[in-house]
Amino acid sequence: MRAVVWTTERSWATCVDEAAALLPADAEITLLCVVATDVEAVAAGGRAGLLGRRPPPHHEPAYAQLSEDAAEALLADAAARLGRPARTEVRRGRLEREVVAACDGADLLVLARDGERKLGPPSLGRHQRFVVDHAPCRVLLVWPGEIPTHPPADELPPPPPHER
Repeated sequence: MRAVVWTTERSWATCVDEAAALLPADAEITLLCVVATDVEAVAAGGRAGLLGRRPPPHHEPAYAQLSEDAAEALLADAAARLGRPARTEVRRGRLEREVVAACDGADLLVLARDGERKLGPPSLGRHQRFVVDHAPCRVLLVWPGEIPTHPPADELPPPPPHER
């Protein structure tokens, strides 16, 4: 079995714990972190926005290097928490598309909800929704942290009306 565990800053620990608990000992595990290049572009754009002024010389590490270092540190923590051999992979680009591409040939993707902390569709953000809809493998979707309390079955909202 080949599994991909999508790690993010908010939910990496939960995803790693679920993978450790549920995946067989002989599973081939890839810990994945995707660096969103659009965030780097926004951060770099702030320096260019000084109207009529020349931006000061840029002596700090480039935003791309800072992002890469943070991703490597997150994956090192995830690998230590997993406690068994795993491959680590850092990808750069659009989050949702890079995750789907990383799942090519995988049997399972482990990811966490990142939306609102309540039941229903808002519990998935737009990136997770895209990945759930387009992943080329099975998906294990977990709650980061505590699971919200479920109402009793007789108190669930009614299904939407359907026109015929």
